[in-house]
Amino acid sequence: MGMEIRLKVKEVATRKGFNQSSLSRAANVDFKTVKRIFQDPTRDVSVSTVVKIAWALNVPLADLLEVSGEPHSRPTPDESS
Repeated sequence: MGMEIRLKVKEVATRKGFNQSSLSRAANVDFKTVKRIFQDPTRDVSVSTVVKIAWALNVPLADLLEVSGEPHSRPTPDESS
């Protein structure tokens, strides 16, 4: 299984009293983008969007990320050569 990144934007925003509309305005992120993140937290989103949202929510970026699994492994160099 590969790595999966899930955004916890909906949970954090709700806990801090934001809905989709108010978060969109506070983060200066398109409403449709916020709506998609709320509906599909595993959706690929640009880093700059997540940074804007973290800033608007006044939380560290790491608070919005949940990582599970492991990235695909890279081949290791043969230590005998």
